[in-house]
Parts: sequence; C-alpha cells; structure tokens
Amino acid sequence: MKFHALVALVCLGAGTWAQAGVDIQLDMDGGTTQMRTNIMAFLSLSRYADRSDLQAETMDRLTARIPLEISKALEPLGYYEPTINFQSRLDEDDEKNWQVRISVVPGRSVRLSEVAITVVGEGKQDSRILSTLAKATLRPGQRLDHGAYDAYKNEIVRVANRSGYLDAHWLQNDLLIDKGERRAFVTLQLETGARYFFGQIEIKQNVIDPDLMQRFIRMRQGDPYDVELLLQTQYVLDDTLYFSTVDVIGGTPDPVTRTVPVEIIAKENRKNSYAIALGYGTDTQQRGRLSWDRRLINRAGHSAKLELTGSAIGHQASVHYVIPVRDVALEKLEFTAANTKEELADVTSYRDEFKVGFTQALGAWQRVLFVKLLNEKSVYEDRKDTEFLVMPGVSYATLPNYLLGQEQRNFSLSLEVRGSPSSLGSAASFLQFIAQGERIFNLSEQWHLRVRGTLGASVLPNSQFRELPASVRFFAGGDNSVRGFGLNELSPMDATGQRVGARNLMVGTTELECDLPKNLRAAVFYDIGNAVDHFGDSLEDSVGVGLRWHISVASIGLDLAQPLSEKGRGPRLHLHLSTLF
Repeated sequence: MKFHALVALVCLGAGTWAQAGVDIQLDMDGGTTQMRTNIMAFLSLSRYADRSDLQAETMDRLTARIPLEISKALEPLGYYEPTINFQSRLDEDDEKNWQVRISVVPGRSVRLSEVAITVVGEGKQDSRILSTLAKATLRPGQRLDHGAYDAYKNEIVRVANRSGYLDAHWLQNDLLIDKGERRAFVTLQLETGARYFFGQIEIKQNVIDPDLMQRFIRMRQGDPYDVELLLQTQYVLDDTLYFSTVDVIGGTPDPVTRTVPVEIIAKENRKNSYAIALGYGTDTQQRGRLSWDRRLINRAGHSAKLELTGSAIGHQASVHYVIPVRDVALEKLEFTAANTKEELADVTSYRDEFKVGFTQALGAWQRVLFVKLLNEKSVYEDRKDTEFLVMPGVSYATLPNYLLGQEQRNFSLSLEVRGSPSSLGSAASFLQFIAQGERIFNLSEQWHLRVRGTLGASVLPNSQFRELPASVRFFAGGDNSVRGFGLNELSPMDATGQRVGARNLMVGTTELECDLPKNLRAAVFYDIGNAVDHFGDSLEDSVGVGLRWHISVASIGLDLAQPLSEKGRGPRLHLHLSTLF
C-alpha cells in the first residue's frame, strides 16, 4: 500500500485510490474514515495499484477476492453482514489503466449485549485498577470493536503491572459473537497475583553527597513496587541538572521473594552552563538575555545563576543562590539580588531588591514564603520619588504533574499575598493579592480552548497610594495582557495626565486554537480587562486572530487585535519572536 495515497484517502475522505495502473473508487453508504482505511489495507488489489502490466486474468483473480477481503476488513469494527458490489474495466483512453468501482453498504453492526468484568487476587481493591475499570470502553449497547476490546484488555494488565502486580493475567477472556442476533458477550476475569516490592536499590554516582542523593529517591527498599515512583525519581534527578545522564532501571523480578531490584546510574554534568536568548516583540522591541548557571557548587547541591536581560524598555541584572533543604524539587532556600530599570507607562522604575524565599511542596501545591527588601526610585515627568519597602509574603502554585505522579494536567493556578507594614520601616503600608490561572480544554485532537485570567487587588489608605512604588502598582495592555493596546497603556491617570498605575487589575482571555501542520497553530481570541482603582470601573476589550510557530530553538507569534471598547481605533499588530542558543 502506498502511504501517501492512504494519507490522501484519509484527508479527503473521498474513497479514491488513484495510481498509474489501477484506479479504485470506493463508495460507502454511511462509512467512516476508519472503515475506508481498513478496507484499503485489506484489499490485495491496492498492492497492485501502480502496476501498468496487469492482464485480464490477474484482474479477475484480484477482483474475485474483493467481497471476502472487505468482509474481513469490516469484521474487526463490528460489521459482519455488509453488502458489496464491484465493477472493473479497462480505461477507454488508456488500455493499461484499469478502473475499479466498489460499492459497500456496511449494514447493521454487532452490539455488546452483556459485559462482565471481574478482578480477583491481592489487587482486586487497588485504586488504579478500579479506576481503569471505571473508564471501561466496553459497555452494553456499544458497537463491537475488536481493536478497542484488545486495547482495553492490554490496558488493564499494563496498569496492574505498573502497580506492582507483575504476574497479572487473564483467567478468562471470552468474546462470544452471535452474528444472527447481532449481539456480542464479553466475559473477563483478571487474576492480579501477589504484589511485588522494591528490593535492593543500588546507586552508582560520585557527584553529590550520598545523603543528599537519598532525598531524591522516591522509593525505599520494601515499598510496594510502582513504576510511577521509578519515573518520578528519573524526572527529579534529571531536573536537578547535576547529572548529564540518569538511568533508573528496574531489574529482573524475583518470583520467590516477590522483589524487584533497582539500579540508579548517574553521571556528572558540566558544572557550568551558558545561554543566550534573543527576541523581538512589539512591547519590548529588541530584547536579549544572557545567563550563566553554576549547576553544582559543592557536593551539598548548592547552585547559582547570574542573569542579564535587556530590552528597549529596561534592563536587569540578577544573581540567584539556591540551597536544597530536602531536594531542589520539593524544598529549597533561595537568595536573590537584582538591579532593575523598567519603563512602566509614564513612570520609569529604578530599583534594587534582595529577596529570601523558602520553597516547599505541600501536596499538589508549591508554597514559597518570602521576604523582599525593595529600594525603588520612581521617576515621573514632574517628580522623583524614592521609597523603601520591606515586603513579606507567601505564594502558592500548582506543582508540575511529574512530581505528583499524575497524568498531564491541563490547568495551572498561582496565588500570592504580599504586603509592607510601616512598622518594619516601609514607606507605605499596603496588602496585595494576585491570582493567575489558565485552563485548556481539548475539544478534539486538533482544537483547543484556552481560558486564562489575572486578578490583582490592593488594600491601602488613599493617602498612601502616592508612596507606593511603580513596580507594585498594576498596569494592563500589551502582548500578554489586553491585546490591541500598547504595553501598560491601560492605567488611570494622575492630575497631570500621566499613566501612573492602579490599585487593582482584571485581565481575562478566551482563545480558540487549531493545530496545523509543521508545528503551526492558528487562533482566534477575545481579551478583556483593565488596571483600575475601583472594581466597578469600565473594562477594555478586543478581538483578534493569531498564528504561532514553535520549534525547539525558536518561537514566533503574530497576533492582530482590534479594540472593541474604543470606537474608531484601528487594529494593532503584536509580534513576538524569541530564539535560544
């Protein structure tokens, strides 16, 4: 079978198989793409499609097989009584080209009548096995699909194996078909067998202290065997960047002791890593980032990072020093010092800051307790204000799925509360709350609905808002906010007409995305939001279309947004390009 012809058949859905020697036209009444694909795969005739030397005797032999081969192609999909007609003839204009027309009416399908699935053995109450059973695709009334039946059986055994029941097998797996009544009966009984446990865990590495290495290991000898714990260990060790390669290998199970030995082999990574990123955006104009990572300073796992960033609207130099407490993924102490210049609408912020943060994993959340010392000069057109703040705070964010041993999660959420009491020497007393979230709904393999939003709120006396530095005020508008408006353009104005930032922020986006070939994605979107002093103030909104292209070392996005809330305003183009070297 020619692969490109099959792709054309699936994409066009026309049922035409065209080649130099044989043109096959497949007409189906109520047929699906899967039916057409199966039929063309089973037809012997399709394998001769590019032959220009077929004789009448050969064609008679091949076409005689059509009814049986099509019947065999449809049986796995639950259709046992199709009506099949075909005609073949030489092309009047080209006697070396045969034309074959096949007409298929699948008929009524066989339906599942009774489905009985039971589990016996030590794992009969295992939550993952029971959860997989609850998602059963085999239910009475459904069309019989042999592929789905086999896939379901294999999935149950796979889940049992991954949960430590390595001897799981089917005591009974009966599929009885009554073609006359168009009914099928399924009887399945799984014997899980006894559960296995982790045996000796051998670690081969000479990069970090053994006790630190033990903190990364997600299983201990004697724990119930679980493939997910092996994967979590692999992910966490990879993410430390201490190691160039990590192999977490489950050994040969011992049926006598019911244990599985584990071998972990980790080799030292290069201690230094350098990266250069270049980009362009309508918000920032040209931009760049230079970073140096010292992945491992000592055998206690300390690491450091120096980062320099710059663009047309500002620059920053920052230094980070990280000390693992438990392990870097779950518990760490981080010190950060930064010097920043940033243009925020009509205000330019010059700031020096020092931050200490303690990160912990708490269930499905990551918590960061922090204290930031901020000395900031805010430069307006008519004045310069220099303020000092001591800002303690706490933030929560959803953890990456692999750290939790869960399937890919399609949402993220972060919450932060920070403040600055004047009792600690701060120029202003305030309390702020910031929440960000995103949810992706996969409507199909090709279509996705993305919803995201940001909410910020400040509590402080009116008289102290002037003392609030520009970097802790809210602005909206730009590539990652309300598109159709310039960066930080949406902001209240002071008495002189300068955009000086707001107490509160509300921004939301709804985006419908469609996957295209060659790593392209198209989108239509609606943005709404504003930076406001009062939540009852009016919001700005826009609609637009976009195109994105992602590869491993570059990302390009193009959005065209039309403001709706400001009449007479034209569309705005948002371009963002980034590359990594």
